[in-house]
Amino acid sequence: MGIKKLLAWGAHLYTATGLVAAAGIAVLLVRGGAESFRLAFFLMVIATAIDTTDGLLARKAKVKEFTPGFDGRRLDDLIDFHTYTTLPLLFIWRAGILPAGQEWWLLLPLLASAYGFCQVQAKTADNYFLGFPSYWNIVGFYLYILKLPEWFSLGAIIVLALLTFVPSRYLYTTHGGPFSLLTNVLGSAWGVSLILILVQMPDVSGTLIYVSLIFPVYYMVLSWAITIRYWLGERRRELSLHYELSPDRAVSED
Repeated sequence: MGIKKLLAWGAHLYTATGLVAAAGIAVLLVRGGAESFRLAFFLMVIATAIDTTDGLLARKAKVKEFTPGFDGRRLDDLIDFHTYTTLPLLFIWRAGILPAGQEWWLLLPLLASAYGFCQVQAKTADNYFLGFPSYWNIVGFYLYILKLPEWFSLGAIIVLALLTFVPSRYLYTTHGGPFSLLTNVLGSAWGVSLILILVQMPDVSGTLIYVSLIFPVYYMVLSWAITIRYWLGERRRELSLHYELSPDRAVSED
């Protein structure tokens, strides 16, 4: 086996370590308790770090050229569905975040995420996620750490799950695109703030928690500003095309 092929397989192995993290998260969630939840979040951070860096490594190793019979993207999606959806939703149930008897609502984000992951155009050609990108690990973390009212948490989960079906654009900056440098810098700082929160748990500074919220708010506001601008642009193009093709206009010009 040549060195380049070995490096390509090494890139796939790096991606697969996310599945090892997922297994550890599952064990900790089944065990339950504040300390187990804290460690599970640490593993979620590690899994996210792997997910944000494995694509670059795979491209550098030219995995499509040297391991053509193995689909690294399929492996990545398989792991992501666990670390971003099934395990965070399991956490929300185990942590008792929702009102008693209303846990069945978690089937909604589960099915919505399955729909989102299987969309051919889950990611646009201009480097955006299309529809809410199943960040249930982040949702679960803040619902837990902020200790929000149970019915508010339920409402937030329902709304975000439904946004999966809305063709809105969300930043996907690990593949470049608009605002990628700023977002990646802020995202890195946000990752450090999460680690500090996890180190301090359960006695976390309220200021640190709210400062850490700046990045998720920035991400959602900017994503929706881009979405609305895109929708308005599409509407203007439709109206322009309608005006150009309008029979009444053609008659009046004659």
